[in-house]
Amino acid sequence: MKKILINNELWQTRVAVLDDKDKLQDIYFDSKSKVGLERSFFKGKVSKILPGIQTAFVDIGQHKAGFLHISEIDRAMATEKITEFLQDEDSEEVPTEREIKSSFDMNKIFKEGDEILVQVIKEPIHEKGAKLTTCFALPGKFLVLMPNIPQIGISKKIDNKEERTRLKDFMQKSLPKGMGAIVRTTAQGRADKDIKKDLAFLISAWKSIQKKYKKAQAGEKIYEDIPLSLRALREHLDEDVEMVITDSVADQKALYKFVKNFTPELASKVRFYQGPPALFDRFDVDKQIEKALEKKVSLKSGGTLIIETTEAMTVIDVNTGKFAGSGNMEDTILKTNLEAADEIVTQLRLRNIGGLIVIDFIDMATSASRQKLSRFLEKTLKERDKFQSVTLKLSEFSLVQMTRKRSGKTLLQQLTHACPCCSGCGFVKSTWTISYSLLVKLRDDITKKGLSGKLLFAVSNRVFDYLVQYEYASILAIEKQFNCKITLESREDYEEAQATVHKLNRD
Repeated sequence: MKKILINNELWQTRVAVLDDKDKLQDIYFDSKSKVGLERSFFKGKVSKILPGIQTAFVDIGQHKAGFLHISEIDRAMATEKITEFLQDEDSEEVPTEREIKSSFDMNKIFKEGDEILVQVIKEPIHEKGAKLTTCFALPGKFLVLMPNIPQIGISKKIDNKEERTRLKDFMQKSLPKGMGAIVRTTAQGRADKDIKKDLAFLISAWKSIQKKYKKAQAGEKIYEDIPLSLRALREHLDEDVEMVITDSVADQKALYKFVKNFTPELASKVRFYQGPPALFDRFDVDKQIEKALEKKVSLKSGGTLIIETTEAMTVIDVNTGKFAGSGNMEDTILKTNLEAADEIVTQLRLRNIGGLIVIDFIDMATSASRQKLSRFLEKTLKERDKFQSVTLKLSEFSLVQMTRKRSGKTLLQQLTHACPCCSGCGFVKSTWTISYSLLVKLRDDITKKGLSGKLLFAVSNRVFDYLVQYEYASILAIEKQFNCKITLESREDYEEAQATVHKLNRD
């Protein structure tokens, strides 16, 4: 059974979800000094409209303006705004539905300076601002309330027809007019009163948002999701969880109260942990996080995964490594690929990798093996990954193309930043390449500045050693070409590519 670990420090809260073998499945971080934006509501102000890409930039009081695409504007709002626009053009005639549909354009929905209620659906990444929507969603334990989208959806993981019908009928009776909801998997088998309590809480939250919006200033945050530790229980706590362990007495009380309110039968699973060792050390969580930042992932059989993430996609390469197998080659390759597929699902979830993903499995000769691998990957994703994914069939080159829904930053983006030496490209120039470029710099500085006589050429220790050992003849050639005397100096405080040249004072 799973475990949920909650580590509270003065500066940070961390939540780890472990499987029945204490292997890390999910990890979440919440800094006390940095507030997350995802799912938060803002009173935004339209600062710029780009009709060419049907996008509005909305000031939400952050460093970067958020961006709102026309596909993220709920249809009722868009229809109302376009109707108003068309009536302004010709107030004597009410526009037809066909005219409204053909007039869907960002310029006709908003204008610069408009104040609107928006929700953040994706955190800012790199140079991009937060992604916004007006198709609002408020997640609860059993439901996701859609206050302005009158549709009802049932989780695909609830496959019992009678249960699906029961839940849908209940929602049709309980939802206020104009509202919709998605029934989550956790609602399966729950009593009507439990679901109704969750619905009442979400409706109350929505009314509070509407009330605060009227009084708020443009750019002001008016609602944010519940704290990380409570969100983790909302998303993960079910009958499969053995225990919820926290190292904070205050947090234990808050967690117990939260669980008691929604799923009282699980409240006894909330426990307090008092070390030593520290909670995350007790379950080797920190070591597992470090491994999740590495490109290479070792498989039990001896095979390996190499995970490389670029701006456009993530590429995963599967290798047999040391695994030789005991049967024929095809069986060995299939076994490695199946093990790799299982681990890939774990890594996608743990590293929070989304977007376009290409997996290069080991080539298999038979179509039967390829079909078996494809079915296994799809099945494993469906059973163990809560985020939606679309997987294409395994190609004849044993490549799989898939997409996975993005949600916030990847683990790598949360815990690392680009190397100052290589700027994130993963390599730096060799010493000889840097040395040659500095020789060019020396020659150009002498020419441009008109230097002559005694000169001092200061370089880093490694470049100094290289020039003395391999390129001292080049220094002598420059001296002869420009009729000067060059003194080479090694500087410990210089970066490898750093160098200076200047004229020495006469003795």
